[in-house]
Amino acid sequence: MKNNLTAVVFSIAIVVASFILGNAFMNRNNSDGVISVTGLGKTDFISDLIVWEGSFSSESSNLKEAYKNLERDKKVITDYLISKGVEGKEMIFKAVKSRKKTRGKYENGKYVGEEFLGYILTQSLQIDSKNVEGIEKISREITELLNKGIQFYSDPPRYYYTKLADLKVEMISQATSDARARAERISENSGGKLGKLISARMGIFQITGQNSNENYSWGGTFNTSSKEKTASITMKLDYKAE
Repeated sequence: MKNNLTAVVFSIAIVVASFILGNAFMNRNNSDGVISVTGLGKTDFISDLIVWEGSFSSESSNLKEAYKNLERDKKVITDYLISKGVEGKEMIFKAVKSRKKTRGKYENGKYVGEEFLGYILTQSLQIDSKNVEGIEKISREITELLNKGIQFYSDPPRYYYTKLADLKVEMISQATSDARARAERISENSGGKLGKLISARMGIFQITGQNSNENYSWGGTFNTSSKEKTASITMKLDYKAE
């Protein structure tokens, strides 16, 4: 009886082992039956939109006088920019910001409060233009306003591309073609045949300055400091191998 029970247990063990090995063999075959490739789409382009910002201020102990001086400076700046070729519709003057200027007051070395010195009014200007080279030149020459008694604080220009959506579609197509070509070569070299597409996954869209040392990021890089840029995107494709 004991021998019979041992034989039954041994038989069951063989069946289970056969099932596990067989399943592993099938899974291995399924894994080997897929060709996974990654294709790259990459292109250089030049920005066609420039955004340039700056600000100017006025200071006076009288608020009304401070506003008057700010309006005067605004007109001088506007006339200057128009004379340089900037169109009025490209200029956006933002809301005026005001703050009180004070300093600590002390008597016998003891702080006794704040002393009012006047008002400081600041206004920002933003220029959005497709005249990239023209605005670049103005941003470098804006110190000429010093000769007119105006201190204009200029920020570095930012550069954009208005046809980015079309460019992205073109690059996806390029990356997909590159991936398929890779898959076909792998299939040919292995003596097989490329089957149908199983899945396609798009990678992160990256924009960096040309010839720069910028690193790609998991969330995507979007360079705005360089006029000449490089865009890239990847496509991962899975094909059935036959």
